[in-house]
Amino acid sequence: MIISELQKARAKYQPKLPKSLKGVVKIKEGNSTESVADQTEIKKLFPETYGMPVVTFEEGGENKKYAPMNIGVILSGGQAPGGHNVISGIFDGLKKLNPDSKLYGFLGGPGGMVDHKYREITADFLADYRNTGGFDIIGSGRTKLETEEQFEKSLVILKKLNIQAVVIIGGDDSNTNACVLAEYYASKKSGIQVLGCPKTIDGDLKNGMIETSFGFDTAVKVYSELIGNIERDANSAKKYWHFIKLMGRSASHIGLEAALETHPNITLISEEVAAKKQTLNEIVDEMAVVIAKRAANGNNFGVSLIPEGLVEFIPEMKILISELNDVLADGTKTGEEFKTIKDEKERHQFLKGVLSEKSAALYSFLPERISSELTLERDPHGNVQVSLIETEKLLGDLLKEKLSKMKSEGKFSGKFKTQYHFFGYEGRCAIPSNFDADYCYSLGYTVSNLVSAGKTGYMAIVRNTTAPAEQWIAGGVPITMMMNMEKRNGNMKPVIRKALVELDGVPFKYFSEKRDEWAIETSFVYPGPIQYWGPSEVCDRTTVTLQLEHKK
Repeated sequence: MIISELQKARAKYQPKLPKSLKGVVKIKEGNSTESVADQTEIKKLFPETYGMPVVTFEEGGENKKYAPMNIGVILSGGQAPGGHNVISGIFDGLKKLNPDSKLYGFLGGPGGMVDHKYREITADFLADYRNTGGFDIIGSGRTKLETEEQFEKSLVILKKLNIQAVVIIGGDDSNTNACVLAEYYASKKSGIQVLGCPKTIDGDLKNGMIETSFGFDTAVKVYSELIGNIERDANSAKKYWHFIKLMGRSASHIGLEAALETHPNITLISEEVAAKKQTLNEIVDEMAVVIAKRAANGNNFGVSLIPEGLVEFIPEMKILISELNDVLADGTKTGEEFKTIKDEKERHQFLKGVLSEKSAALYSFLPERISSELTLERDPHGNVQVSLIETEKLLGDLLKEKLSKMKSEGKFSGKFKTQYHFFGYEGRCAIPSNFDADYCYSLGYTVSNLVSAGKTGYMAIVRNTTAPAEQWIAGGVPITMMMNMEKRNGNMKPVIRKALVELDGVPFKYFSEKRDEWAIETSFVYPGPIQYWGPSEVCDRTTVTLQLEHKK
């Protein structure tokens, strides 16, 4: 394998661990827990794993001889920086407990376990992946674990390899699957533990127990570097408005954090749009005001950040998309009939006939490109794939019309030229920041201790993350504690509740105090690339979001 000079140097980096995980670990259990909502329904669905206590690891445990343990690990869903270090932490923690323990990686995501595709992860094999980005060590996939047939097929290979526990490294949906699998194996008295690990660059897997999902720190720093570069280009050329769509379907954490790091002129926050019940035209009107004010000051340029999932938070669009998800769902009469229609115009006419009057009117109003994108193939959960919707271009087109009208009315005297960008994949496999390298390694080490403690249906957690790593607090939280019932594919399903941007939270309040100034002034900040060596305040810094949440 040919590796870069940076990768050679990063291979020598030893991730930092909480003090509690360095020696002999003692487990401390809290009180019984309940789900965040729908307690009766969740308890009924998960009788074996509901109500378990939050656990914390502390120093000062008693020396104990552990029998060899075999663990299977799965990378599930989209990539996020630091996944390789989670696996490194599991491996090292496992070998510390007993050198004869083994770690197996299932290839290509959850489907690898179902189809019995795996490889043993050895020290030599793992050496090339420590502190690197990506999920290429074993690959990832989006197969959903939800049927008894899948569970039973997986059980065959788990028994064959004498695997005691399965670790699913993923986001909210993947960890929901982990919870379902843990419940099934517990109900069958299979002896197989199932644990989860919080991964997603979107930052929406967080709550009172999970301060941040891994990969968020690195990904947003990558995006912020790129945004800063574009800001500097905009400020140099002084002739373009740059519309930058940022990954993050269900929440605007990436956009908010990037704004806090780079101070763009306009940042749309989906959750605020929903709270204000803003229409598409109202959003465009607000953006046009900023553009006109800057033009009046001689600044015919700027930068606007747009969350990937914005269209689903605009109330009128949300209703339209919800109706489309229902009428196009697999197995429905309308969904199956729609699949047989090949002509694009006929498809549009068909949908206008089955949508409500208001949704049909909006569907007709949208540019044909956007209305077609709304009917593209659904994701595995039956939802529209918002990353394929060119929201940034929709806003740009509508703004051109709006500003042209304003110019004819004497309300806009500038020029408006656009450039469009979508930052998503650029950040998912970056070399992890020191924070993510340390955080992920600690999560992996925590997993090995949860396994040795006999826990199942738990997600590994590491808290107090704005303090030095030595002071971090490791432990586990029952996955059922984070669940509620939501409509998926037309049916109510138990899922982990996504964390949206809190409009009464400190990070958003700080942003809202500053954005009017950033809108008119050119207050750009240029973060530059991720730094791995140098002063701790540069190399080990957390996100601005975490700093504000913890008032650091």
